[in-house]
Amino acid sequence: MIFKVFYQDSKMEVPVREKTNTLYVQADSERDVRLKLKDRSINIEFVQKLEDAHIEYEKQSEDFKVLEI
Repeated sequence: MIFKVFYQDSKMEVPVREKTNTLYVQADSERDVRLKLKDRSINIEFVQKLEDAHIEYEKQSEDFKVLEI
């Protein structure tokens, strides 16, 4: 499954929509995503599971790169 992760670059930052970044992670569950990203110093705001149609839409973005950690 592919998950879209919304995050801030620093755990010390207050979440601000304009500074929110995204990344895509291949994982079995949301918990697995959070465990894989635990070592990074990012503030995870939200983890969203992507379904087939949503994945196809996201693939159109130039920023679409799936991390396989």
